[in-house]
Amino acid sequence: MAARLAVCVALVLLTASTRISSQQLADEQTRRQALQLYRTGQEYMAAEKFDLAAEAFTGAIDKDYLLSVAHYQLGQARMNLKRYGSAIQAYKRCLDALARLHALEESSKFQVDKQREDEIREIRVEINQVKELSPLKRQVLEQRLHGLEQQRVAWNPEFRPPAFVLLALGSAYFRNGELAPAEEQWEAAVTADPKYGEAHNNLAVVYMMTKRKKEAEEAVKAAEKSGFRVNPQLKEDIKRMTS
Repeated sequence: MAARLAVCVALVLLTASTRISSQQLADEQTRRQALQLYRTGQEYMAAEKFDLAAEAFTGAIDKDYLLSVAHYQLGQARMNLKRYGSAIQAYKRCLDALARLHALEESSKFQVDKQREDEIREIRVEINQVKELSPLKRQVLEQRLHGLEQQRVAWNPEFRPPAFVLLALGSAYFRNGELAPAEEQWEAAVTADPKYGEAHNNLAVVYMMTKRKKEAEEAVKAAEKSGFRVNPQLKEDIKRMTS
């Protein structure tokens, strides 16, 4: 299986001349090829072969820059490889792809809707195929699904980045040792979705690390109010802080 997948990736990457402009929607054939590469990447992710997954997702992006799920999963693969700077770039390009899709919606609504449906279907397939999802993994996937569905049904003249990408971007900054931009992205995530418990939890960590006890306590309360289980050790560490 692994050998077959590697050959599939290599063949597509050799045809890089077929990549389209990042300003345009892919044609049907190119989009199918991009989605196939994306699914190949997902198989590699499930097998924890993150280097090969990154190659497949990169191939999908070369075929269809506007395939936002491929950018996001490329970021996830790079996070697993501890290549945090590269993950930051992948998440930023995910936001860029989503913004470009939004800009194209007025002139090409039917095609944009179809593209979004394809991406939503890929996440639904992942949820349905993995029978033994941990509660956290299921929650993450459902949050991604909700974010993409909101992009489809709640059109606004101004592009609004989905909270799940902002959360991931903040996490990449945090792992890269950049606290200020991590905080900025997580605050943007809770602005986009005030009930996003994981983002509130992460903000509590940053507030604690930067000696802001009151803000940390408020972030913990917001996380728990949303139903997120905050680590008892984090709450204890915040409690011990001096005001």
